[in-house]
Amino acid sequence: MEVVHHAASDFTRIFEVLGYQQKKYPNAKALSEWSENSWHAYSIETIIQWVDALACWFKRTGYQRGDRIMLMPLSGSPAWMVIDFACQRCGLVTVPVHPTSRAEDLALIAAETESKLCIAATETLVATVKAACGSAMEVTHLQKEVAGYFNWQVEAPRQEELEKLLAEDSLIAETDWVTILYTSGSSGMPKGVPLTHSNIIHNIKAILPMLPLEPHHRVLSFLPFSHILERMACYGYIAFGVEVYFNTVRENLAHDFLSVRPYFCTSVPRVLEKMYDHLQAQLLTKNFIKKKLITWAFKVAVNYKVAGKIRVAYALQLWTVRLLVLRHWRKRLGGNLRYMVVGAASLRPEIARMLSAAGVQVVEGYGMTETSPLISINRFEPGLNRLGTVGMVIPGIEVRIDEPDATGAGEILVRGPNVMSGYFKRPELNAEVFTPDGWLRTGDVGLFEKHRFLKITDRKKDIFKTSAGKYIAPQPLQRHFCQSPFIQQCLILGFQKPFVTALVVPNFEVLQEWCSQQHIHWSAPEYMVHNIKVRARLQQEIDALNQLLPNYEQVKNFVVCAAEWTAERGEVTASLKPVRQNIVAAYKSEIEKLYA
Repeated sequence: MEVVHHAASDFTRIFEVLGYQQKKYPNAKALSEWSENSWHAYSIETIIQWVDALACWFKRTGYQRGDRIMLMPLSGSPAWMVIDFACQRCGLVTVPVHPTSRAEDLALIAAETESKLCIAATETLVATVKAACGSAMEVTHLQKEVAGYFNWQVEAPRQEELEKLLAEDSLIAETDWVTILYTSGSSGMPKGVPLTHSNIIHNIKAILPMLPLEPHHRVLSFLPFSHILERMACYGYIAFGVEVYFNTVRENLAHDFLSVRPYFCTSVPRVLEKMYDHLQAQLLTKNFIKKKLITWAFKVAVNYKVAGKIRVAYALQLWTVRLLVLRHWRKRLGGNLRYMVVGAASLRPEIARMLSAAGVQVVEGYGMTETSPLISINRFEPGLNRLGTVGMVIPGIEVRIDEPDATGAGEILVRGPNVMSGYFKRPELNAEVFTPDGWLRTGDVGLFEKHRFLKITDRKKDIFKTSAGKYIAPQPLQRHFCQSPFIQQCLILGFQKPFVTALVVPNFEVLQEWCSQQHIHWSAPEYMVHNIKVRARLQQEIDALNQLLPNYEQVKNFVVCAAEWTAERGEVTASLKPVRQNIVAAYKSEIEKLYA
């Protein structure tokens, strides 16, 4: 399909995308949510009316321009979009926080931002916020059937209130803060990132010509609304005039794909890895024919080329596996999904190839909260999607590699209109993260392939040296070992130690199926990780993958972890990146035994 090039000059502040859609692509199904066993759609006109009414309510209630409003969503929804836009409409600054945030982090954020109000998704989260923050701010929720509900669908404002709202519209500048997002990355210490209208608008206008979307295409939104990637994507969706369907219950994601039949979505690697691992678990089936067929389908799919000519023999194989296997996999995603953008972490190339072979074109992008978030992205046009890279730098910003080594790799520096002005109330951090001439240090190590495709090789702070003097880049090694269908998560260790070791979280679905085949009694994971046969099976996987590495990078010993790392325990971020220091602290005694 030809990429449609949209004009993008009719909005300079984020909330103006609402009027932009109303004028250019009026959509009767702008935003939809699943409720009472059906999809409920709201037109762009209805959304605008709700936004204006809620903005007037905020002003009537006494909230002033610049006041901070904390938001704690579980997922995206029309309600959160309306609240977000209403805050923008009257100059309030939203402070989204993850529902899995630790109590000490919530207390720090509430105190640092001096938030006047917190709107949480549920009554349970209200109790969480109050326990962490005390009575410093009013706390309410969006759970309709429970007392204390925040009614975001307020009654229509008086005419004079609307006129005043419009008259004060010019007071909201492009350089005003829209939101303060707290990010800890892999360091664990929250720091506020204030972003302006112009920061985020630059990203929206940069992606409009790139995405193969047209008005009334269906998209499914399922990433956390507290994450800048999904918020920016949703603003862009409105500018496109597409129909946005929100997955509000994670357990319903498979159902939502089937019922919405989306054309496009954004995702993070972990979601796709879980799907891929589930498919690989089918290889352990006792059905010999099915096992052979799926094995062959994987082999054909992972050799798929996203660019260049396809040989006739391979084309015939691809047609066959699409007919017999891949089309059934695609049906699980609704059967209509054509395009997907993946961000927040590196995607294993074999997963991108498999999806592309199934008819879902996957492109990777790269960014960070501090850059609103997009820095680079592969393109959907032929020849402009290079697997294993995060694509070409978006228009209007600069990227350079600082102090490159012999391979061309060095720290990635960014400069441009999408970059934050500095961390909130943390001048000491600004001196560290910005160079004297205004470049933002991303902390990521990368290089350019073919002079234009950016490739991330590691996280600068994660790279360590063993006591033998060898430098280890853990992220590529972690991705390498997670290729095994038996390994779900992995953390590489070895700082100032004589050799490399790892913490390994098994794929318990695959492991349980294997145990069933081997007639090994399955019990709770905390017991199974100590089973001698289970340990030996994981050792086989690691030994096989070790053979593909130089000796100094090979994992010499490992701990089998009994539970998946979660954001609730602070072991991964909201975008599912491992928080190294927290995981290492949790397994301190086990790690010490690896080197005893």
